[in-house]
Amino acid sequence: MKKNFTAQIVDYKSINEIPGAWSTADYKALLAEMGLDEGLEDLSEKDIKDMCYMSFNELELAEAANVVLSFLFSEEELTEGKVEQLSHDLAEEKMWERFSDVRFHHRLFNAYDLLRSAYNGIFPQPTGVQLTLKVTAKERDDLTIFDEAPKPSIVRLLAQGMDENVTLNRLYSDQICGAAFPEAEGIIWLLETLSKTDDSRTYLLTSSSFWLEDIKELDQFEGEVHVDEQEGEGQA
Repeated sequence: MKKNFTAQIVDYKSINEIPGAWSTADYKALLAEMGLDEGLEDLSEKDIKDMCYMSFNELELAEAANVVLSFLFSEEELTEGKVEQLSHDLAEEKMWERFSDVRFHHRLFNAYDLLRSAYNGIFPQPTGVQLTLKVTAKERDDLTIFDEAPKPSIVRLLAQGMDENVTLNRLYSDQICGAAFPEAEGIIWLLETLSKTDDSRTYLLTSSSFWLEDIKELDQFEGEVHVDEQEGEGQA
């Protein structure tokens, strides 16, 4: 059953990095990947980060990319051969947009952020979106759909605010209209509930401009949302 909502774009901000995406523990792990994990105990957090960046600069671009990808993805997610191939693509291609598995886009965005910072450019600049979205329900009980399945519900709602020919609607029309939308987990990278009232929710979400750039042209729109079917529903 479809529910009716009003969506308001409270704020739209373009981003090239996600604050806090890389921690001191991550930099230490990357140094360990490069065999440089000894003698770090007395270094400050800034010195560890700087050492990590300098160590990358002693590697070829593909070698540095390989280190980062090997840290971010398990062998079950990306085989050694796939990591090797992808390492050569990173310096030329926008893989945070183009990689075939949308679930990996968030981590690839962070990889570009790190490598571009370490090399003072060279790697493409990742482009993301931080969006503040207010959703108001026609019927207050309808908001449970956002509590139960927030990411699929939000993506379906945002899709209706954009032209049918934008990338999101072209690639995922079946999922937007259909019974299940697992890819929504990879489209919305981070999601925070900022406030709740009886008839509204306000969210802060992070995604790629590849999916949501066109939403910046909007202030408010109406849309219908339906919940994903649970396994076994609709089957005889």
